[in-house]
Amino acid sequence: MKALILVGGFGTRLRPLTLSVPKPLVDFANKPMILHQIEAFKAIGVTEVVLAINYQPEVMLNFLKEFEKKLEIKITCSQETEPLGTAGPLALARDKLIDDSGEPFFVLNSDVISEYPLKEMIEFHKSHVGEASIMVTKVDEPSKYGVVVMDETTGKVEKFVEKPKIFVGNKINAGIYLLNPSVLDRIELKPTSIEKEVFPKIAAENKLYAMVLPGFWMDIGQPKDYITGLRLYLDSLRKKSSSKLASGSHIIGNVLVDESAVIGDGCLIGPDVAIGPGCEIEQGVRLSHCTVMRGVRIKKHACISRGIIGWHSTVGRWARIENMTILGEDVHIGDEVYSNGGVVLPHKEIKSSILKPEIVM
Repeated sequence: MKALILVGGFGTRLRPLTLSVPKPLVDFANKPMILHQIEAFKAIGVTEVVLAINYQPEVMLNFLKEFEKKLEIKITCSQETEPLGTAGPLALARDKLIDDSGEPFFVLNSDVISEYPLKEMIEFHKSHVGEASIMVTKVDEPSKYGVVVMDETTGKVEKFVEKPKIFVGNKINAGIYLLNPSVLDRIELKPTSIEKEVFPKIAAENKLYAMVLPGFWMDIGQPKDYITGLRLYLDSLRKKSSSKLASGSHIIGNVLVDESAVIGDGCLIGPDVAIGPGCEIEQGVRLSHCTVMRGVRIKKHACISRGIIGWHSTVGRWARIENMTILGEDVHIGDEVYSNGGVVLPHKEIKSSILKPEIVM
C-alpha cells in the first residue's frame, strides 16, 4: 500500500523555525512532524511514502534517508516546479501511486497531528461502494471552516459548505483521505484544490464517504495551534503509553523529556511541555505549555510559559518568556530579559526586553 503526504511550500506560518529546516522537519513532541506520520503509515503496512514537495527536497530526502533504513519503508519525492494546490500533486505523482494491485492509497496533509486511525479507515473504505473516503473531525466553531454535510448513518457526503453563516453541521475535513486509483483520472496536472474542486464532484455522484475521526485532531501549521496540538498529543500519550511521560515531584501534568536532557534541582516543569535531546535545564527553572528543542540551555530561575524555544538557543538567568514567544535556531536571550510574544529570527542575541508582540529581525 502507498501513501502521499502533501508537504507543500515554505511554512511561512511557522517562521522563524522554518528558516532553519523545511516545515515537516520542525520538531513536534521531540521528533520531526513528518516522522509521526511516516511511523503511523509503517505501522499499518504502507510500503512506500511519496512526499509531494516544492521546497528544499534535497534537505528532506537527506534527512529521511536514515529513517528509511530504520523503519524499512521506501520514501520518495515528487517535486513540483510550481505550486499545484492540494490536488495537482496527485496528478504529478500518478506513476508513483499507481501499481498493478489496484489498491487505494492514502493522502495526508503534513500539518495534521492526530492518533492516525488508519487501520479503521481502511475498514471503513472497504465497507462502502464509494470511490473515496475522507476523515472528518468535529469542531466547536464550524463557521471558521468548510463544513462537510453528511448522512450520519452511512457517512455518505452530501455537500460542502464553505464558512457557513447558519449552522449546517459541525464536521470539517481533517486532511486524511483514502482514495481509489480511479480518483486520479479526475485530476488534471495543473493547480487544483482537492477540497473545493475534486471532492464536491465525487460527492455529487454519491461516491464520497466520510468517517468521523476518533480521538484528537489538530492542524499544527501555526504556533498557537502547535502548542494546543502538543497538549492534545501529550493527553493522548497519557492514555496510550503513559510510561513515555516524565514523572517526579518536579513534574506537573503531562511532560515529555528526552532521556539525554539534564534537569537541575528545584525546577517545576509542566503541564504540557516537551524537552528535546541534549537540553540543559539549570536549577530553579519554571516551564509550562512550551516546547524546548534540541540542544537548548535554560539558565537558573528562568521562566517560560507558552512558547517555542528553537534549537541550540539559550535563555538567560531570571529571564521571563511568555505569550507565544518563538525563538528561532541559535537565539540567545540575556539575563533578566522579558519577552512578551516576541518572534526572534535565528542567530540573534537579545539584550533588552521585548515588551509587546513583535518580530525581531
